Amino acid sequence: MLGDLRKQKGMLQQDVADQLNRPQAFVSKYESAVRRLDMVEFLDVVAVLGADPIQLLKHFIVQTDKVRTAQR
Repeated sequence: MLGDLRKQKGMLQQDVADQLNRPQAFVSKYESAVRRLDMVEFLDVVAVLGADPIQLLKHFIVQTDKVRTAQR
């Protein structure tokens, strides 16, 4: 979801990493689900992407509910 948003904004992983003062691998790892973000990291990333964290969380919840329902 964050990777899709980054791409919609026309940003590279390196662009986000630079603004977070993190290596590009940090962005790559959370986008590929190799690592999870804690809430503070999530809020930092969302701020760099210029998005509303509440709307993103709502979207995430809806999407995960759809997956869980389909798996039943």
